[in-house]
Amino acid sequence: MTPTGRLQWRLMNTVIEPKPGVDVGRVVVTVIVENHDDGLRSDRGEIPPEKIRRVTVGALVDSGATFLCLPQSMIDQLGLPFNRKRETRGLTGNIIMRIFSGARVDVQGRACTAEVMALADDRQALLGQIPLESLDWWIDVANHRLVGNPEHGGQWMAEV
Repeated sequence: MTPTGRLQWRLMNTVIEPKPGVDVGRVVVTVIVENHDDGLRSDRGEIPPEKIRRVTVGALVDSGATFLCLPQSMIDQLGLPFNRKRETRGLTGNIIMRIFSGARVDVQGRACTAEVMALADDRQALLGQIPLESLDWWIDVANHRLVGNPEHGGQWMAEV
């Protein structure tokens, strides 16, 4: 293999840690979000599993975002409880956004509970840094996908 070929192979097979605010390419993943309280009620036999409120959405992976961000209409469909308002820095300056709690988030078979920030209904869902960290996913920039954290051998682990 030529030196140029080796360099191209290394670049194509490198997993790069995401850095906030840096354009890492467009990665969209399927995210299943459900009302966590509904899931607990189903576990207790209070409601059947098919009554758990859930949505499936294509979310843009955005390491510059903090939360899972969903359009308000999806949050309403899920019946998530309002938690608080939080000042947020956006492209147009600081704005106040609404945060909801009680979501169970599943990305590629890994799940966690998370808060959800409301977006306008015309905005695309965003998968931000907190759920990415909780689920131990890294952004594979070269191949435009999520991969298990290479520092953990790709396995889902937590650090203490």
